[in-house]
Amino acid sequence: MEKFAIITRFDDQSKQIGDKIKQVLLSHQYEYNQENPDTVFVVGGDGTYIKAIHKYMELIPDVKFLGLHTGTLGFFTDYHDNEVDELLKMYLSEKYEISEYPLLVTEVNGNIYHAVNEIRVENIARTQILDVHLSDEYLETFRGTGMCVCTQLGSTAYNRSLGGAVIQDGLDLIELSEIAGIHHSKSRSLYAPIVLSKDTTVKLSSESFEKAILGVDSDVYPIDDIKEFEIRVCDQKRVRMIKGKKISYFKKLNSLF
Repeated sequence: MEKFAIITRFDDQSKQIGDKIKQVLLSHQYEYNQENPDTVFVVGGDGTYIKAIHKYMELIPDVKFLGLHTGTLGFFTDYHDNEVDELLKMYLSEKYEISEYPLLVTEVNGNIYHAVNEIRVENIARTQILDVHLSDEYLETFRGTGMCVCTQLGSTAYNRSLGGAVIQDGLDLIELSEIAGIHHSKSRSLYAPIVLSKDTTVKLSSESFEKAILGVDSDVYPIDDIKEFEIRVCDQKRVRMIKGKKISYFKKLNSLF
């Protein structure tokens, strides 16, 4: 028997839609199971979707996700709040495709962290000096606020606000972007985002990460006691998203601006 869970945004509309999805699926003999679902229904925006992925990270790649947009941005979702019946019809008929997307991973102080959009280091208290290596090859010494590594999905998120390139859907790439770099006669770096193959490992090292934070999507962690860490695409986990209808990537991109 197919098991399902529902994650909703905090507003009443999203909760009401979540309740409707639950009642319809129960009437079709599906099992409601918040702890160990086969499918997670996400009602909200992209922020809610990412929170749902993190909540069920231990079940990836066995669990799949299906979203309905009621939030402020629906880049991960294909269905809008007035299309609940259409979404349910598609799911119950099993007439859908499953797309897989990579996650980033890093290990710090024995803890393993996965990201849907990006992993970044930021220091707003002082200038952060970073030696940047790409697959063990030295690239540069950076001075500024920090660095951001994003997935294709994350290229339209914080990375875009940093002036990073948007990566088209279907390209299995990652991207490295500067966060407020310092550029003058005594301090030089690439000063441009760099798009990298999925096999690239990004190593960021420093004599001191004092007062810096490690950002993993919306979560942050102190990294005062470390000297270096690596960011790469995770080999073991890929997010599986149900796609019930075809919407142009560029149409979704156009909704951003």
